[in-house]
Amino acid sequence: MGIKDNIEKFRGEVNQFKANLIAVSKTHPVERIREAYDAGQRIFGENKVQEMADKQPLLPADIQWHLIGHLQRNKVKYIAPFVSLIHSVDSLRLLEEINKQGQKAGRLIHCLLQVYIAKEETKFGLDQTELFDLIHSPEVAKMEFVKINGLMGIATLTENQGQIRQEFKMLKSLFESLKSSTLSPNITMKELSMGMSADYKIALEEGSTLVRIGTAIFGERNYSAAH
Repeated sequence: MGIKDNIEKFRGEVNQFKANLIAVSKTHPVERIREAYDAGQRIFGENKVQEMADKQPLLPADIQWHLIGHLQRNKVKYIAPFVSLIHSVDSLRLLEEINKQGQKAGRLIHCLLQVYIAKEETKFGLDQTELFDLIHSPEVAKMEFVKINGLMGIATLTENQGQIRQEFKMLKSLFESLKSSTLSPNITMKELSMGMSADYKIALEEGSTLVRIGTAIFGERNYSAAH
């Protein structure tokens, strides 16, 4: 199947759960992103700041760009003027930089807090204590150019579907717990970003509102073309 067929297939599946599809376009050229755009896709995810900043001016202005990879503080300024949602916020210092760059760009920057849910050493994210400390910190409550919209998590890369489901259940439980608690005005539990090409079906069943699908839409990544 081509990109158009893949987009239609996944959007149909995702929409049944009232969730949204993020087409992860990392390492893929603008021509392939344009194919997905022409098929009606508007939300695209990139892992690397430089790649996203390079592609953004070459594509239609109504694309919503989501930064889903690890974000370093010194790179925030490159995407602050246009990014729609940053999924990977995992520290107060990063949030402070996003708030600072949001002020410079004169716009509110929407973020998700990345929670560490996997049984792997390589994943970034906050543990449960750090998450609650960050959300209830007075520093975050004062931020005028940051809006926290929810949580993001990456499950363990494993064939064990029971383990993956358990990790997603844990994140959904944290999400619901925060949703029912008293939060500052710049925090809302609206989006839960879980699930990629290999585990998106489980993620949807467990309450994901945003699934991140790349390889299954665009094919294998061309790493030689990536930055």
